[in-house]
Amino acid sequence: MDDGSIVELYLAKDESAIAKTSEKYGAAIRTLANRILDDLPASEECENDTYLEAWNRIPPHEPRAYLFPFLGRIVRHLAIDRCRRRDARKRSAVLCELTQELELCLPAKETVETEVSASELEAVIRRFLAGCSEEQRGVFLRRYWYFDTIPAIAARYGFTQSKVKVTLHRLRERLRVVLEEEGWTI
Repeated sequence: MDDGSIVELYLAKDESAIAKTSEKYGAAIRTLANRILDDLPASEECENDTYLEAWNRIPPHEPRAYLFPFLGRIVRHLAIDRCRRRDARKRSAVLCELTQELELCLPAKETVETEVSASELEAVIRRFLAGCSEEQRGVFLRRYWYFDTIPAIAARYGFTQSKVKVTLHRLRERLRVVLEEEGWTI
């Protein structure tokens, strides 16, 4: 069943929409949550919470052409929130590692001005990614959106781990330069 048909089921509040979503995207949603949480039972709970959120958000949203990214965003936020609650007193290695990688090129959200202009930052990052090759964009998103490991990215693209690390480093540097040119304080 295509995404548009599944969204139509949500719009009609037909409960089979959840079953169809699970059938098509359940494994991918669970995998994404598990990369963040590293806890399969918690990942399965996030998957179920994602279906509930999708049920509540469709309508007003109608993600006919982008259902998986819509679900991916929901599950990422749910998993990260769960991870933060779980690890409130200890630091999560995965989140710490990725945060440290990006902290040198992304502005900190310390002022009201940067909070208000989050959508502007998003637009700059989207333009940056649009200017990258498909391969570079894929590597960047696999690492920072899907939380893939360096070995997993290398295997996916047929690269050495060293090439993935260098590519990510260069992309972060380019992003930092683009952000500074756009007036963002790093």
